[in-house]
Amino acid sequence: QVQLVESGGGLVQAGASLRLSCAASGRTFSSYNMGWFRQAPGKEREFVAAIVRSGGSTYYADSVKGRFTISRDNAKNTVYLQMNSLKPEDTAVYYCAASALIRPLIYSTSYSYWGQGTQVTVSS
Repeated sequence: QVQLVESGGGLVQAGASLRLSCAASGRTFSSYNMGWFRQAPGKEREFVAAIVRSGGSTYYADSVKGRFTISRDNAKNTVYLQMNSLKPEDTAVYYCAASALIRPLIYSTSYSYWGQGTQVTVSS
């Protein structure tokens, strides 16, 4: 089992950058694929980015490709989401999640563990 705690959210203006962090408990962090999802008010939770156990492959939603970068540090049990050129439509609660399943990482149902979320608000 793993517990996830996100941090780094906040209120920024359009065009700014933020880096989210997700710290995981336990000694088996490197055995999990990791993902970031977000949920805006009144909308479904949506996939943002994912990274495999080794960090060797990453995946992005089209809406964030070229602006966001997911990375991980297995020695620190932490996954990051660097968000550049933020837009008002990026406003949402951002969740990190861990998956031990062999399933497509773009689906929320592939993940077994979730953090509590961190709010990101981008003003225009």
